[in-house]
Amino acid sequence: MQRNDASRNVAAWDDVTRNDGTWVGLSLDVEEHRRPRLGVSCAGQHLLISQGARPVLLAVVGEHLQGVDFWRTDAYRSAVPPLRADTARALAGSPERWAHRIARHLVDSPDGPLHGGRWLLSPESPLPRGRHGGTSHAEHWSSMLVEGHPDGYIDWYDHSVGWEVLPLRPMPAADDSRVKAYRKQAREGTLPPVLLWWVSGLDCHLILDGHARLVAAIAESVDPPLLELRRTLPRDDLAARTHEAAGSYESELARFAELRAVHGPTVPDGAATAGPELARRLHDLSTRARPTWCLPLTGGEAEWHRLTREVTTGRHWPPA
Repeated sequence: MQRNDASRNVAAWDDVTRNDGTWVGLSLDVEEHRRPRLGVSCAGQHLLISQGARPVLLAVVGEHLQGVDFWRTDAYRSAVPPLRADTARALAGSPERWAHRIARHLVDSPDGPLHGGRWLLSPESPLPRGRHGGTSHAEHWSSMLVEGHPDGYIDWYDHSVGWEVLPLRPMPAADDSRVKAYRKQAREGTLPPVLLWWVSGLDCHLILDGHARLVAAIAESVDPPLLELRRTLPRDDLAARTHEAAGSYESELARFAELRAVHGPTVPDGAATAGPELARRLHDLSTRARPTWCLPLTGGEAEWHRLTREVTTGRHWPPA
């Protein structure tokens, strides 16, 4: 485990790897007292994502749970500062080095979503795996983008298990000057990763940073490099469930030992099956996404409706 003395809000960083040494992501153990400025609150089926006192996204889950109507403001500000081209060239092709750099920005910035608990910042995401044969990268990623500004709809019926990407601000045009610079990096293979945040209440990936980079990747029809931020099992629960998994492993070996005592050494010792199963369980405990932390909205639905009237300036939203 690697200590991080740069911030009192993080107890430790920990590189997560598989048994074969493959790097999976960067685990962040955030001190319990930390509170996020970018966070989710709710009142019934009404959700609010705010950044400090600024509403960023208002949403309401449909009555039949087939999707979410949303209204996006222009208030979102990224916790990651602009990434320089020389930095992109220096870190090109290394998601591990990018994760350490971006994690530092998330830890040090007051405007990000990190709160007390454990998080994983990982390049592994289901999004690229959803591309069907014969579909170009541009077509696939364009289909993943949730359209609409200021209002739109997250479709849970056609896109399940979080396979959509919702920008937190309007996407720039393909001829935008920033996009043109990133298109060159996409062709060179030095494009910095797009930072995503999986929010369970929306069942959707939100773009925390890299709107222009994603447009550039689509324009060049390449898979954008990704870093996905997700909440994982808290430290105490992880320790308890790890203990349970180890106990199950030992019980399975004891069962095989009893069989060997009765039937002789032709019975295997069980390690060949119990060992890989234990490894899978431990990996899953350490990396699987947990539901996003959602606080009760102070003032309840009345406050949500008040904010809606304020940010929509009298527009008829949400639709009936």
